[in-house]
Amino acid sequence: MRKSTNRWIALGVIAVIVAGIVVYRTVWRKNDEGPAGITMGPGRTVLPVRGMIIGQQPLAFALDNITASIQPDERVDLAFESSGKITHIFFREDTAVEKGELLAKINDAPLQAQLKKLEAQLKLSEDRLYRQSELLERDAVSREAYEQAQTNLAMLQADIDLVKANIAQTELRAPFDGVIGFRHVSEGAWASPTTAIASLSKLAPLKLEFSVPEKYMNAVAQGTRVRFMVEGFLDPFDAEVYAVSSEIEQSTQQLDVKALYPNSRALLMPGRFAKVAITLYEHESAIVVPAEAVIKEMGVDKVYLYKGGVARPVDIEAGQRTDATVEVITGLMPGDTLITTGTLQLRQGLPVKIENL
Repeated sequence: MRKSTNRWIALGVIAVIVAGIVVYRTVWRKNDEGPAGITMGPGRTVLPVRGMIIGQQPLAFALDNITASIQPDERVDLAFESSGKITHIFFREDTAVEKGELLAKINDAPLQAQLKKLEAQLKLSEDRLYRQSELLERDAVSREAYEQAQTNLAMLQADIDLVKANIAQTELRAPFDGVIGFRHVSEGAWASPTTAIASLSKLAPLKLEFSVPEKYMNAVAQGTRVRFMVEGFLDPFDAEVYAVSSEIEQSTQQLDVKALYPNSRALLMPGRFAKVAITLYEHESAIVVPAEAVIKEMGVDKVYLYKGGVARPVDIEAGQRTDATVEVITGLMPGDTLITTGTLQLRQGLPVKIENL
């Protein structure tokens, strides 16, 4: 009986010891277990992560995909300054013309006849004034008579100038160098100042007209270089801003901008649309890291570096950001090994293993 009792006591002690070992190991494992995904080693926990070697690269941020319209530098609908029957049309459609070139003319026969009459009278008036001046030197005529002759000559000259001005209004001349479009009238038609004869466009340079959101208003000014694409062309074109609106358009909350493209090779035509890109920020040798590698603690941006087999936190100063990347201004150096995954599990001195390097 005593032997049986001792045996049961021994078995109970052994069961208690085994249970204690199980509980101890369970508690020890739970307390010493690291974050999810950590592998266990002999006495150490190692977190598998991915990393990258820090380098420098060009960085540019642009406001792109802005719709712009291409317009001629100058454009005008040509019309006579006076009314009359068109007697001559000197231009050909879709041709280049120079400033001052005579394009068309209306009947000026009555004005030419009036001019001849006045010019004949001018000769007589000049002779009369000359005789009056000689007589005045000999006191053979009064100064009043001489001054009256001067006035008559001046009035006659003014009449001649007026007729010449009216004759000039019968001539249609190009106001600037450009390409003339289709004509809308024929010789023999009656024209008035409201009759459009043709259109004249200056195609070099060309204007780009577009708008930018008000939050980017400081990114554009006179002299800002912009780049634009036009459908049908593989290579981009460069233009320069020459005018910025002095106020924000209230209905759209956007700022109107105009830029000039030289169009020296006559590749583009007015009336087309373009997609404009404006560089907001540019750095030739920037340090750029994935956005997921940057965490914020107590308002400070921080990343983890791999040093000597463990994770080391480093405070950084962030610059430009996108959804995928962050520019690092200070805190990192080329050649540093940045940990790019598992950042929420990292802590100072945690053993890590870079799996992709």
